[in-house]
Amino acid sequence: MRLFKLLGNKRLIILLFGLILFIALMGFTLGGRLKMSWPEKIVHDTVTFVQQLVYKPASYIANFFHDIATLKELHEENERLKIVEAHYIRDKAYYSEVQATNERLMEELKFTERQKQLNLPYEYRIAQVSSINVADPFNQTLNLNLGEINGVRQGMPVISVDGVVGTISRVYEFSSTVQLLTNLDEKDPNSRPISATVLGKSDSFGMIESYDHSSGTFTMTRIEENDKVKVGDTIISSGFGGVFPGGLIIGTVVSLQQGDLGLTRTATIEPAATYRDWRELFIVFTPDPEVNGSKKEDK
Repeated sequence: MRLFKLLGNKRLIILLFGLILFIALMGFTLGGRLKMSWPEKIVHDTVTFVQQLVYKPASYIANFFHDIATLKELHEENERLKIVEAHYIRDKAYYSEVQATNERLMEELKFTERQKQLNLPYEYRIAQVSSINVADPFNQTLNLNLGEINGVRQGMPVISVDGVVGTISRVYEFSSTVQLLTNLDEKDPNSRPISATVLGKSDSFGMIESYDHSSGTFTMTRIEENDKVKVGDTIISSGFGGVFPGGLIIGTVVSLQQGDLGLTRTATIEPAATYRDWRELFIVFTPDPEVNGSKKEDK
């Protein structure tokens, strides 16, 4: 009687049936099998599809903001690198200039030491080139930062480490103007020729009278027919006449020609000085003739 009542209870029957089905399903799912059931496949595919729908946009958005942050960092790093590069270029230019100046001054120091070994009665003072006037190619001058207050006198030679550059043409209180040797012109009555000789051959003699702008060479005239000057000789100032001191290098003989009248010869001289890119030059301080003359009179 009780059994029938129990079986008549529908709810209990449904509960027992569901429990049995659940236990069977769990056993079926957890059991060792190679293939998935179709409900599992549907659930797995559904979950995977939903995950894709959510993951891809989220991933794109996350990568977008990450890329923005990366671009900002790259921009800041690029700005820092630009500053570092600018400092490097500035420092490189500065140290290159310092190195070039040091090398130039070392060469000038060696030059002055060589001049001292010649035992010439001259004093060499370094002067800075303040400006160059090249508007007139046939009348070029330059200005130096030494003047009358430094003892500079008109007519003093100006040289580089290579050779003669010109002479002091005007003297001011704190500066002076140099007339370049390239302005020599035998047709100009104000142009003063320079007496010259060959280094190591004191019996040779000639006059540097003009400069050829087309070839960039000096012309040395009045060379005697029997003079031993030859191509390759170094020409220096002789000091004859007292206008220009002796022993200063002018250039090198590159060719010899017969003079106009056939009694003398002329020589083409390649200048020792380059006549460009000057920073410093030497003013040759020679003994003042007026002071020496007064001393002789006192004696």
